[in-house]
Order: sequence, then structure tokens, then C-alpha cells
Amino acid sequence: MKSWCLALVIGLLVIGCNASKTASKSNDALTQVENDTVRISNANTAYEILIIEPGFNAWLISTARPEGYYSKTFLEHRNWIYATEWNQRVLQPLQYDNSLYEMPINYEKGVDYGYEVNYKLYNYFIYFQLKYKQQLAQFIPRI
Repeated sequence: MKSWCLALVIGLLVIGCNASKTASKSNDALTQVENDTVRISNANTAYEILIIEPGFNAWLISTARPEGYYSKTFLEHRNWIYATEWNQRVLQPLQYDNSLYEMPINYEKGVDYGYEVNYKLYNYFIYFQLKYKQQLAQFIPRI
């Protein structure tokens, strides 16, 4: 049940964010690509995330650090920080653009989501921050 809720929340979050954003007109890796969907799942865990964000898959392949570059502990720590800040912004629609932060992300500390889920979620946070010029933590997002 948790995996379905997490996938639904992330899927709806990304779909909702996508509906109200305008695409960048630049020709770099952040440009919009039609039908760009990334499914994140781990056979060892019951969690799955579906990211429907035009341009993300191309950016993940062309720009993001390769799998294995970051440790699982690093990814879990950063995802916790990013998800916590994201959820704070969801609760403050007058201060933060509610078309960017429509739904909370249910990322629980201490739950083993597996490396692939953490890797792609982390990279989505980086992509989101770079594309929409947001900063979810005290450190500047970079590749």
C-alpha cells in the first residue's frame, strides 16, 4: 500500500507541476521533450515512483552523475532535506508558487527505498531546482 501511495503522490505531484509550468526555450538538457516518463522501482522494495516531467529523462541520461557516483547514505540524507523543504513549501502557498509545490512528497526517514529510487528522486530534485530556479536547501544545486 505504501508503494502505491508514494507512486501516486509523486506521480500526481509531477503531473500537477507540469500542467501549469511553461517550458524553457533553450536548447540545453533542460528543454522539454514530449512523452518523457521515468519509472523508478526496486524489485527488493515495495516502492515505485513515476515521474512525468518533460525533459527529465533526457537530462538524467545526458547530464546527471552516473548511478554509483553518490553513496546511498548521501542520497537518503539529501532526499530527506529536499522532501522536508518541499513539504514546507506546499504548506505555504502564499509564499511559494503553488503551481510548483502542489502536493507533499511522502518520503520517510529510515525507510529503505533502495538505491535506484533514491538516486532518481535526488536527481529529480536537482533537475527541478535547476529548471525552475528554486533552491530547496542551504547548498546550491549543481551537477
